[in-house]
Amino acid sequence: MFQKNPPAFIQDDERLSRLKKLRETMGAHGISATLLGASDSLLYFTGLHWHQSERLLGALVTRDELFYIVPGFEKSRVETLPHLPGEILTWEEDQSPSELVAAQLKPSEKLALDDALPLFIYHALAKAVGAERLADGGRLIRNLRLCKSAAEIAIIKYAMDLTLDIHRQAHAIMKPGIRASEVIRFIDERHRELAGSSSTFCIVSFGLATSLPHGADGDQTLAAGDVILVDTGTRIDGYHSDLTRTYMIDEPTKEFAAGWAIEREAQQAVFDAAKLGASCASLDDAARAVMSRHGLGPDYQLPGLPHRAGHGLGLEIHEEPYIVRGNQTKLATGMCFSNEPMIVFPGKFGIRLEDHIYMADDGAHWFTQPAKGPTEPFA
Repeated sequence: MFQKNPPAFIQDDERLSRLKKLRETMGAHGISATLLGASDSLLYFTGLHWHQSERLLGALVTRDELFYIVPGFEKSRVETLPHLPGEILTWEEDQSPSELVAAQLKPSEKLALDDALPLFIYHALAKAVGAERLADGGRLIRNLRLCKSAAEIAIIKYAMDLTLDIHRQAHAIMKPGIRASEVIRFIDERHRELAGSSSTFCIVSFGLATSLPHGADGDQTLAAGDVILVDTGTRIDGYHSDLTRTYMIDEPTKEFAAGWAIEREAQQAVFDAAKLGASCASLDDAARAVMSRHGLGPDYQLPGLPHRAGHGLGLEIHEEPYIVRGNQTKLATGMCFSNEPMIVFPGKFGIRLEDHIYMADDGAHWFTQPAKGPTEPFA
């Protein structure tokens, strides 16, 4: 039973430090203000969580102030939600929120935009502010979010450990005749009980369906001798867990055992290549080199690895850095990313072992320990 004490959640002093860094970056790039939409970046910098809709709700970060741009009828709700102090500026249903944003800027000032803002908001801002005064704020924001603090890593580690424990519980109920929907429901119930939130996603695949990286439509029933793939996660204080195990509960076939060993070898090769200063591309290369030695691939050809070897993780389940060919981003302290060089054998089965890595001053560390064997999915 999972009994680990949860870590402290992100505090206002850390968010204020993030805003300070954002403002310093804005100054270095000649940006007077940054508009955050109802995105994970809004949560990252201000602590306010909101879902994107057709109405603009966000935050305007200037060099010395923080404004919230809020539909008038939502103000009372926003006031009840956690967020950093800042003036709430409201707009009514027959008014333009883009004009409200424009009114906070001097005529010559440039406005950077959260790259998660919808296109319709960009067009409205281009009309109100002038397209020549708008800048892509994605790089400003993403560079700050790329390397996680010790507090963020502690939350992710807790979330991963919790989901790994639920994987163990799901493994214990696997038996011929169980439906994938039953396992999905069980995992969601356990996430709700232990994490206080639902599964953010859950893929449970049996047999041939395991060869489809993101699962098959419809329900499936586990048969004797089936390969089992379970990929799931939840969120703690906004931060994701994301873990995959592939195994058999019966004596494994020689083909599956051999494929599983290659998958684990490729996963270990990614970890071993994860050195400070190494490029993200070199980790993907390491996984493919293992597969090529075993006659798989090359490149994205099947049987082999049909997608990148990993993705960054934090407030978004897929974010930078991406562990993919051509990505010359250098690994640095605080980066967190998945290690999942899946092998697909078309028409037969797929094997994905997914654990995550975080980079510390002394190099790479596992968030969770990798699986032990084809019928032993836990270390």
